[in-house]
Amino acid sequence: MIVRDAMTSDPVTCQAEDSIADVAGIMRSRKIGGIPVLDGDILAGIVTETDIIKLLMTKGPSDDLWLPSPLEIIEFPVREFINWENTRKALSDIRLKKIADIMSKPVITISPDDDIETAARRMLEKKIDRLCVTENNRLIGIITRQDIVWSLAGGKDA
Repeated sequence: MIVRDAMTSDPVTCQAEDSIADVAGIMRSRKIGGIPVLDGDILAGIVTETDIIKLLMTKGPSDDLWLPSPLEIIEFPVREFINWENTRKALSDIRLKKIADIMSKPVITISPDDDIETAARRMLEKKIDRLCVTENNRLIGIITRQDIVWSLAGGKDA
């Protein structure tokens, strides 16, 4: 079986200038874990749930840990309120960033005429869940691990 038989044709895409909030909304409403990113009609990258979740990662404890004095214990609620405001602002700013700032690139692609075994091997080697399918340097589809499993089980309609 070849990739063309298992792929999703005409996949959902977004533009590089789209905001993270807009793209996350598309992913949620369409129940998909990754979207090819276009710059005009050129494949520029791919954004996945993992790319978005990475934005929320925090660093470990800092080297300047302190033990509070009795006066600092009194001031602690005020400090925590200020930290919450900074955290809220940071999360709001993340939503407004452009998807181009976080997309994965270069995009790992496959030809529609490759066999699905090649697609599966490439996904395993690269530790990814989906491949953009290109023909003549144009995006024509996407193939996911789920697509491969379903094709081996008899197709999406089985």
